[in-house]
Amino acid sequence: MAITASMVKELREMTGAGMMDCKKALAQTDGDMDKAVEFLREKGLAAAEKKAGRIAAEGLVATNVSADGKVASIVEVNSETDFVAKNEKFQSYVADVAAQAASTTATDIEAFLSEAWAPDTNMTVKEALAAQIAVIGENMNIRRFEKIVAENGFVESYIHAGGRVGVLVEVETTVVNDQTKTVAKDVAMQIAAIAPKYLSSDEVPADYKEHEKEILKAQAMNENPDKPENIIEKMIIGRLNKQLKEVCLLEQAFIKDEDLTVKKYVETAAKEIGADITIKSFVRFETGEGIEKKSEDFAAEVAAQMAK
Repeated sequence: MAITASMVKELREMTGAGMMDCKKALAQTDGDMDKAVEFLREKGLAAAEKKAGRIAAEGLVATNVSADGKVASIVEVNSETDFVAKNEKFQSYVADVAAQAASTTATDIEAFLSEAWAPDTNMTVKEALAAQIAVIGENMNIRRFEKIVAENGFVESYIHAGGRVGVLVEVETTVVNDQTKTVAKDVAMQIAAIAPKYLSSDEVPADYKEHEKEILKAQAMNENPDKPENIIEKMIIGRLNKQLKEVCLLEQAFIKDEDLTVKKYVETAAKEIGADITIKSFVRFETGEGIEKKSEDFAAEVAAQMAK
C-alpha cells in the first residue's frame, strides 16, 4: 500500500512521534493506522495512550441538573462551524436537548431521536433537529447523551471552555452542602483537565490490561534486549501500574495538590467535613472527540470548479 503524506501527518498527530518514524511504522504495517500506533509504542516512540483523534468537529457540550441534584444529563450536539456554536439560538437549542435528555427514558440515540420533543410534542426530537437545521442553515447532529440518577447523594456538573468539555460526577453521601459540593466540583475539574478513562483500577477490563501488557512487554524487550525475562516481567508490572494511575480517576495525582491522589483528597475532605463521601461514577464529553473533520482546500475547490 502506498504511504501518503496525509497518512504520515495523521499518525504524527495521533502519537507525537517523528515524521520518519511514522513513515517507517506505516510501511511496516502496510498502512494500518492502529497497527502503526502499536508499532511505535512497542519501539517506545509513541505516547502510552492513542489520542482520540483530531478534535476538529464543532458544537457544544451541555449539562442539565435537577434542582435537587438527583437527576442530571449531558449531551453533545455538533455543528459544522464554530461560528454557529457561538450562536445564541444554537446554544438555546442545545440547552433544550440537555433538558430532554434529563427526562428521557431512551437508552440509545435512535430511541432518543424518536421521542416526542418536549417543547413541541407535535414533533419528534429528530424532526425538531431538522427544523433547527433549516433555521440555522447548517448541518447539525445530536451525537450522544448520558443520564445519571443519584439515589444516595447528588450529581455535580462542570462545563469547561464555553462548552468544549462537559463533566458529570455522581457523589454518594448523606450530607449535601456547600462543602461536599466543593469536593465534587474539584473532582469534576480534575476529570475535565486530565480525562481519565475509568473510575478506579478495579473497573479496568482484563482485556485492556492484557493488551497493554503485550505492548509494554515488546517495548521493554526492545529497550533492554539483554535483561532476563523475570526482570522484564517486573518492569512490565511497574509500568502497567504507573499507566493505570494515569487513566484511573481515583488513582491520579490530584491537580490541586499532587502529593495527594484524588481518592486521598476525597477521604481527607470527607473526614474534615464529617461525612462519608464516595465518587460513584462520572461522564466526560469533549466536543468532536474522535471525529475527523474533513479539511477543505478552498484553492483546489475553486480550481476544480473552473476546470468544469
